[in-house]
Amino acid sequence: MPPFVPFTRREFLTLLGSGTVGALTAPLALSAMPALSRYARPRPTRAQLRWQRDELALFVHFGMNTFTDREWGDGTESPALFNPLRLDARQWARTARDAGAKAMILTAKHHDGFCLWPTMTTTHSVASSPWRNGKGDVVREFADACRAEGLRVGLYCSPWDRNHPAYGDSPRYNDVYIAQLTELFTQYGELNEVWFDGANGEGPNGKRQVYDWPRTWALVRKLQPNAVIFSDAGPDVRWIGNERGVAGERCWSTIRSSAVPYIGASGDDVITALQEGHADGDVWRPGETDVSIRPGWFHHAAEDEKVRSVENLLQLYFTSVGRNSKLLLNVPPTRDGLFHETDVERLRGLRAALTGMRAQRLADATAVGKAVDARRSVHRIPVRPGSAVTVLELAERIETGQQVTPWEVRAERSDGPVLASGSTIGYMQLRRIPPTTVSQLYVETVGLDGAPVVTVRAYAG
Repeated sequence: MPPFVPFTRREFLTLLGSGTVGALTAPLALSAMPALSRYARPRPTRAQLRWQRDELALFVHFGMNTFTDREWGDGTESPALFNPLRLDARQWARTARDAGAKAMILTAKHHDGFCLWPTMTTTHSVASSPWRNGKGDVVREFADACRAEGLRVGLYCSPWDRNHPAYGDSPRYNDVYIAQLTELFTQYGELNEVWFDGANGEGPNGKRQVYDWPRTWALVRKLQPNAVIFSDAGPDVRWIGNERGVAGERCWSTIRSSAVPYIGASGDDVITALQEGHADGDVWRPGETDVSIRPGWFHHAAEDEKVRSVENLLQLYFTSVGRNSKLLLNVPPTRDGLFHETDVERLRGLRAALTGMRAQRLADATAVGKAVDARRSVHRIPVRPGSAVTVLELAERIETGQQVTPWEVRAERSDGPVLASGSTIGYMQLRRIPPTTVSQLYVETVGLDGAPVVTVRAYAG
């Protein structure tokens, strides 16, 4: 990472370090929780529900950095370098589908400013490259491949542009950026997600650009009304606060909008809010957990032996989807324009591991449970005999909001040994436990404003 770029999301994380966010607190006591009205609590939109239920999406970092073996280009790269002779976006989409992903997001433009579509806003694009004799369009091939394989389409267009001469002249460059987004939003069909970050920096004596985010978000709403908008400040989906693949053990889909008031807001309190959300949040803004299958975000041949193992990918699933988040897993194509065979094999392994786990279901029940008081209930779940339980899954009906606070799963009796506990459930909680042979589970939940409907499943592997 270049040391002279002071105001980017990833460098902010580097400066914070992994130990700056305080340890997660214990489950909230019932007396500490406000009794919020179920009608006042934020609820997900149809687009947010669809987005969360996808569970897994692939991020595709591809562009000039792929050919220069860098992570961040400086904008001086020649378009002649871009020539993926075997590019096959259908291979990307088939791999994503086979991995169980429901969507993909492409880096249509990264910080170096090279555009993967033939834009009218700059000559620094595929139109100036030898690929497809200057007639190619990666975004078109990507979008068509996604739809052919039944995947939803998402795009990332970096606001930071180290090539365009208008960058740093804020009003002028904002017009350029809006023009680029307009092309992307009008030429490639319906988008599921539009991904933004606050990357912005040229060093203390360099160009400083002030982005017009309200204008940008308004453009998304106008041209892609069914897409969710991602950034650390939402408005629809929030960044989870790190790129390690770890959502907070406490993770509310609601958050106080004042806690992360703008893209690029910094500080320990901001990171904690992104990780955990808030029980009394005024907006529904669930977390997205982005992480790469490799050490870098673009493909580097030197990292071909450093691809995450299947077990590591499974653990990422547990710490993202299994903590009420969505997993956005980056898989970068090679210079040939293909996913590397090792990455493909690991993704298939992840799908097989999840399928195998869920095939060994020992318990499955959805109920309100027996009321203990106005907000506390106990769910008795029978367990099929013959195998030991190793994984617990809990879920709420988030269509009506998120409300479960402390919860516990006990073996055999309502006062039996605690197998797992937590502060929140939301869309899903996944917990590994030591192999435990039981005939029934007792699940105690506390709702913010009443006894919630909870689904409990148990697996043998």
